[in-house]
Amino acid sequence: MRILVLADIHSNWAALRAMPTDFDRCIVLGDLVDYGTQPLPCLDWVQRHADACIRGNHDHAVAQRVAAVGTTGYRRLAAATRPLHWKLLNPHHLKYLARLPVTAYFRAEETSLFLIHATPRDPMDEYLTTDVEGWRQRLTDVEAGLVCVGHSHIPFHLDLGNIQVLNPGSVGQPRDGDWRASYALIEDGQISLHRVEYDLDAAVKQVRESGIPGWAVELSEAVLRSGGALSREEMNAFV
Repeated sequence: MRILVLADIHSNWAALRAMPTDFDRCIVLGDLVDYGTQPLPCLDWVQRHADACIRGNHDHAVAQRVAAVGTTGYRRLAAATRPLHWKLLNPHHLKYLARLPVTAYFRAEETSLFLIHATPRDPMDEYLTTDVEGWRQRLTDVEAGLVCVGHSHIPFHLDLGNIQVLNPGSVGQPRDGDWRASYALIEDGQISLHRVEYDLDAAVKQVRESGIPGWAVELSEAVLRSGGALSREEMNAFV
C-alpha cells in the first residue's frame, strides 16, 4: 500500500501536477485554495484523487466568503487573491469546500490515521511544528497510531512512542526555505518525506496573468522562489 499525503496546495496547479502518480491512496490535509491563482484544476484533482480530504482555514474562509483581514505578511497576499477565487469558483466548488470535515479518521492496513489541518486543540488555526511536548499535550485524547497535519507549511515527522505526527509540508507554498513542492509517502508502514521540483516559471506566469495587483504578483513570486524565506518586513516592502 502506497499512500500519498499532501497538504497546503494553495491553488498552485504547477506544483500539484508535479506530484507522483504511482500511489494507491491519497490523503489531503486542507488548504486547497488561497494564495495561488489556479483553484479550479487543484479542486478537480483533489476531487478525483483524494480518498480523504479535510478542511483547512483557507478552505473555510473562501467557502464562507470571509474577507481576509490584515495588511501585513501573508494576510496581504490572501486579501489580494481571495476575491479572484470568488470569481472563479462556482457554488458547487464552494459547497464542496464548506462540506469538507474538520477532522477525520482514516484506516490504512493496520494503522489508524487521524487527519487534522492544525492541532486537536484548534483544528484550523494553531501553529505547532516540532514541539514534542506540545504535541503530547494535544494528543492525549486521540486514538490513532499516526496523526497527519498541515498548516505550518513545514515538513516534519515526530515519533512520540505510542503515536507519530506527520506533516508533509506544503505542496504549493513551502516556508522552510526550499521552493520545491513537498509531500510525504506512507509505504508498507514506513514514512518518508520528499521534495520535487516543478515548473516554477509556469506558476509565476499564471500569477502574472491572473489580474491580481502588481505588488501581489511580485510578492507571490518572491515567496515562491525563496521557499517562504522572507521576513515580515521584506514582505511588507512590496507595494
